Amino acid sequence: MSAAAHSFVLPRPFLKWAGGKTRLIGQYQPYLPEKFKNYYEPFLGGGAVFFYLAQQHPSLQAVLTDINPELINAYCCVRDRVEELIELLLEHACEHTKDNLDYYYSVRSRSYTTDTEKAARLIYLNKTCYNGLYRENSKGQFNVPMGRYKNPNICQADLLRSVSSLLAPAQIEVRKFDRILDFATSSEDFVYFDPPYYPISATSNFTAYSRDSFKESEQLKLRNVFAELAERGVKVILSNSNCDFIKEIYTDPQAFSRERFPKITEISASRGINSNSCKRGNVKELLIFSV
Repeated sequence: MSAAAHSFVLPRPFLKWAGGKTRLIGQYQPYLPEKFKNYYEPFLGGGAVFFYLAQQHPSLQAVLTDINPELINAYCCVRDRVEELIELLLEHACEHTKDNLDYYYSVRSRSYTTDTEKAARLIYLNKTCYNGLYRENSKGQFNVPMGRYKNPNICQADLLRSVSSLLAPAQIEVRKFDRILDFATSSEDFVYFDPPYYPISATSNFTAYSRDSFKESEQLKLRNVFAELAERGVKVILSNSNCDFIKEIYTDPQAFSRERFPKITEISASRGINSNSCKRGNVKELLIFSV
């Protein structure tokens, strides 16, 4: 099929992601800065905020990072080798059926050689695993069971091509969140942090996004990074769970100067992942931003 025959699809997140922000953009929009030059997203995940901003600011210079090498590899392959990736995803789609557990678990357990094969594996598993979760065990192995989908959309070819074009000018790297201090230095920079949320109950602890869990010490380290960026005049927004611990660390007068004290607002989010079905639905989350 020629390029001209491809249908244009507005770019949007190509991965399902627990805690994704696509449905929250309308609530975020009043707090997003209007003027900035460089955009940084150190916890990339599904990238919903990036996809929104990149379409609102065509000249956006974006630096997209995450500690998950499998995720970053997938983004790089969508950007750089999208047609090869689409071919591999079509092969996965042909092999997958809702009753074929063997194929899902064989892909999950298999080690692939090339970057594009690894990216196709991640996208395939993301589209077919339970609730689109990304979770690793202590050995760094993806361990989410197969989901129950009648017809998962494994290869969204036109979406991937659209995303590839949008990602073309972006810098995409594996990087820890605190490295942002080496790059964001002025009011021309905007940083959005979407870290693993602080758990509000024992059953909501989804910080095992990778083999390195995001504990209280990491939340405090992130708060300090937020404070340093704010002191530099960098525009910073952070999302997290609505709980006393997060409120306390971002209202600590010893952590922020009076001129750079952050503001906190509540956002209403619909969440469908909880071991207790009674606790699914609308929940309040926090949006914290520098002024």
